[in-house]
Amino acid sequence: MVKTPVLILLGSESDMPLMQDGLDFLKEMGVTFVLDIASAHRHPEKTAAYAKSAREKGIEVIIAGAGLAAHLPGVIAAHTPLPVIGIPLKGGALLGMDALLSMVQMPKGVPVATVGIDASRNACILACEILSIKYDEVRVKLEEMKEKMRREIDEKSRRLRSRTE
Repeated sequence: MVKTPVLILLGSESDMPLMQDGLDFLKEMGVTFVLDIASAHRHPEKTAAYAKSAREKGIEVIIAGAGLAAHLPGVIAAHTPLPVIGIPLKGGALLGMDALLSMVQMPKGVPVATVGIDASRNACILACEILSIKYDEVRVKLEEMKEKMRREIDEKSRRLRSRTE
């Protein structure tokens, strides 16, 4: 894959450790990405500019991680027709529940696909599943990943059964 199809925006530099698992997955898949910090509240102009120019820059999927009020993915979705995947990040008194609810309760016409709290790997897997519609090399790697998961479960099942026989 020559171009960079994924844009990842985080609300804060402190979100980086929570994103690392997803970044590692994209690297394993050979999917390139742009990673930056943008804020729906502290730098709304930058956030809107990223969203508005993403398609012309070859971006096909946007991932946005944010905690607390977590408006970042919704603001991005308001400015682009590209798919936006939100990662609610744990933080504050509600431990990420506020972020989760703000992402899944978007108004009609401005959807944000949302994964679990701190689930950066699932967000990146979903991004790859979207890309796999167009890119066979991504589809093949996803199929291999899913087959590996099946084999691991079969092996764990065999070990468990052998302990009870």
